[in-house]
Amino acid sequence: MAKADFAPTGAPEALEEATRGSLDEPQVRAMFDRIALLYDRMNTVMTAGLHHKWRRRAADLAQLSPGGRALDVATGTGDLALELAARVAPGGEVIGVDFSERMLEVAGAKGAARPGIRVRFETGNALALPYPDGDFDAATVGFGARNFSDLSRGLAEMKRVVRPGGRVVILEITTPRRPPLSTFFSLWFDRIVPALGSAVDTQAYAYLPSSVRRFPGPDELAAVMARCGLRQIRYVLTAGGIIALHVGVV
Repeated sequence: MAKADFAPTGAPEALEEATRGSLDEPQVRAMFDRIALLYDRMNTVMTAGLHHKWRRRAADLAQLSPGGRALDVATGTGDLALELAARVAPGGEVIGVDFSERMLEVAGAKGAARPGIRVRFETGNALALPYPDGDFDAATVGFGARNFSDLSRGLAEMKRVVRPGGRVVILEITTPRRPPLSTFFSLWFDRIVPALGSAVDTQAYAYLPSSVRRFPGPDELAAVMARCGLRQIRYVLTAGGIIALHVGVV
């Protein structure tokens, strides 16, 4: 596991274009609506179940306390939101927001099955969050930032809704640069994942590798966070450098 503190040096202007999605928002929303019922199963297959561990680590980095209030952006089927909710109990609240209603239906069923956990799932757009400034102690996004059609705008919105001193946490897949892991990563994400996903949704699981390739590397993502006004940015690489967890302070 590698750790790094980030000292902002500025991001190249070309990065702005690289952080924009290859599909427009209606296409991405429709894609996630289609795969919602099989999304969790495919995540487990593709990560050998390790995605739960990574979400727990992201929740730890949010540094929430009982009675706190947190927002999980692009919450999908709600796993990270539920991790956060366990950390603010008793008395706290977590909101999970997503633009895919089908994904939120799955998330809501999970939340209903855990009556001791206080979490609410709502429809919303990550680029225009429907919450006041400074409304939360932390905001997180797990495996969803690469789907933002405008990364800088999405991160700026997350920063806006977090109180001063609170944290913004990003959990994402990143592309390893050195063999042998880079060779394995290329084989797995460029060939095996699309093959596995073809039985579910060919477009969705062809989109996954391309979205990972397009997404900024750890230093570049930290630079975008700095440009959005976040401070004390650091990141952790785990799973041999395939997973990056970034955290910044508002």
